[in-house]
Amino acid sequence: MFIGPSGKKFNDLLKEADILRRKIFINNVLRCKLPGNRRPQTSEIKACTPYLDREIELIDPAIIATLGFYAARYAFEKYSIEDELEFPAGCGNIFQVKDKKIFPLRHPAAMLYDTTIHGEMAGNYRKLRRLLDSV
Repeated sequence: MFIGPSGKKFNDLLKEADILRRKIFINNVLRCKLPGNRRPQTSEIKACTPYLDREIELIDPAIIATLGFYAARYAFEKYSIEDELEFPAGCGNIFQVKDKKIFPLRHPAAMLYDTTIHGEMAGNYRKLRRLLDSV
């Protein structure tokens, strides 16, 4: 996951925030790469997320940082977050759900299309670092 140009952006953001990639668990809403990097269909998300749910159950993370709209939408639905998902405006906000913090972030690939958001994204990753330090 997160290889190629978007993976480089992801690694750069982690490095800037002093987050070691090997110290975090990374997963995906989908289990396969979609042809042409198209958007996932609802049926594909429903077919794959039981695996994700089980992994979340086993790992029981205190913080779930979602990367991109589809991951954030799924987390909001899974944890019945009643706030409206405003994307990307809601990125960098913390949503407390029981014993978990849901922390939506833009997908690293967004910087491939809009370089002006680097500062905002880097700030959100530094905020993630502070969240990680707090648990």
